[in-house]
Amino acid sequence: MIRQRPQGLRPNPLRRWLSRYALLLLALLVPAAGHAQQQCLKLVFNRYCLGGDVNALAQRMPPALRQDEGERVALVYYEGQDRDYVLAWRGMIYKVLRDYRIASQLHYDDLYRLLREKYGDGEDQSSFPGYAHTPGRKQISIRRGEGRAVHVWQTGAGWHLELSWTRETGLALTYIADKLEAQQTAAMQSGY
Repeated sequence: MIRQRPQGLRPNPLRRWLSRYALLLLALLVPAAGHAQQQCLKLVFNRYCLGGDVNALAQRMPPALRQDEGERVALVYYEGQDRDYVLAWRGMIYKVLRDYRIASQLHYDDLYRLLREKYGDGEDQSSFPGYAHTPGRKQISIRRGEGRAVHVWQTGAGWHLELSWTRETGLALTYIADKLEAQQTAAMQSGY
C-alpha cells in the first residue's frame, strides 16, 4: 500500500536544505568547540578550566560569591564542606585553589601521597622552626603560624600545582597557570 501525501502539503524547501547541510554545519561547529577547549591548560577538579574565560565559567556555573576588583575577579564555589576559589586576571583564570575544611596531618599526607603517585616527587618547600622534628610538632608550628608545609610539582605543561598547609590558608591544593600568574604578579608589583 502506498501512502499518498495529502494535497496542498509539499516538502518545505528550507527543511530539505537544512537536512542536506546539517552534517556540513555540524562539521564546521565541532572544530570551533575543539578550538575553545585548547585554551584550557588543565581541567581542574573536573569543573574549572585553568587559562579559560572566567565570565564563561560564571555564566555556566554561577558562583556562591563573586568579587571584582579592577582587572581581577575572584569566584567562590562550595564543594561540600570545602571551598573552591577561582582567581582570574583580565578575564582569564590563572589560579584555582581548593581550601579543605579539615586540616590535619593525616589529610595532608593522604593528598601528598595521591599527588606524588600522579606527578612524581615534586619539590618540598616547607619551612619549620628548629623544634619541629616530629609530625606532631610540625602541626603545632603550623597552627601557631611558625611553620608551613608546602610541596610543589612543576609539570612543564604551562601550569604547576602546590599542596600547602599554613595558618593563613589552612590545607589547600592550588593549580596555577605559570604565564598568567607571572603577568598578574608583574602588573600588581608595578602598581597597574
